Amino acid sequence: MTADVFVTRTLPDPAAEPLVAAGLTVDHRDDDSGCPPAELAERAAGVRALLTVLSDRVDAALMDAAGPQLAVIANYAVGFDNIDLDAAAERGIVVTNTPDVLTEATADLAWALLLAAARRVVEGDRYVRDGRWQSPSPVLLLGAPVHGATLGVVGMGKIGTAVARRGRGFSMPILYTNRSPNAEAEAELGAERVPLDELLARSDFVSVNAPLNDDSRHLIDAAAFARMKPTAILVNAGRGPIVDEAALVEALREGRIAGAGLDVFEREPQLADGLAELDNVVLLPHVGSATTETRGAMVRLAADNIIAVLAGRDPLTPVR
Repeated sequence: MTADVFVTRTLPDPAAEPLVAAGLTVDHRDDDSGCPPAELAERAAGVRALLTVLSDRVDAALMDAAGPQLAVIANYAVGFDNIDLDAAAERGIVVTNTPDVLTEATADLAWALLLAAARRVVEGDRYVRDGRWQSPSPVLLLGAPVHGATLGVVGMGKIGTAVARRGRGFSMPILYTNRSPNAEAEAELGAERVPLDELLARSDFVSVNAPLNDDSRHLIDAAAFARMKPTAILVNAGRGPIVDEAALVEALREGRIAGAGLDVFEREPQLADGLAELDNVVLLPHVGSATTETRGAMVRLAADNIIAVLAGRDPLTPVR
């Protein structure tokens, strides 16, 4: 018998419990690797709901393979560029995501990257573990000052605002770019809205927090790196394709910028050639929301969206 819901990947507990408690049958793929497209299409056939992750490509072909009874796709993420929204709308399929519940965890992680890159934490850890440290040195692993430096936030939504709010604790002037003014951030944080070119030229740290769309893809490219200070550090805990990764490698290698901290990548889990060999970049495996509390809240929200739609109610967090 076909299940009501297909969960495409291992998720934190209690992934299936709310769904089962609501009387739904669940096919939960107990595997932490990405679901191959052929398997995804096969196991989606006949289900009423899909609980997907960003690595799942949900296009028109997959929706048709699932069948006309598919009513909701609940994406376990804030982003949803892996889903063809137009195809979903044409078929009357509701698409939901998991906003808000991961804001603070992701902002914390962005700051972990910022501090690690600025103060060369990963390099220092490796230096000690390799047994190279002989004595304190006045010139060992000199890093970038954070307190009082200028923070530029690209995308002043909820996560960008949370990143900026943490910057005020370091007495940082805040610049931001956004499609529309963020009056709350301006009033609370003294944030200044400026064009992207100006933000890049003035900022000591640039945090990428914009959503991924046609306008933001490769927004941070070779020309953008050329506008940044040679002492600047780029942080991306948003979406990988916003940064031209090959251009970033060249900028880091040639000293056009001082460093970077990345939690997301252009073609995950692949890295641009040469990126992993650079010492002036901190690399994490897309763990911005990876706290026990946050990942659990994401599971519950995705499940609640499915339960609501299949019960004929409005979804809690529809994409559109």
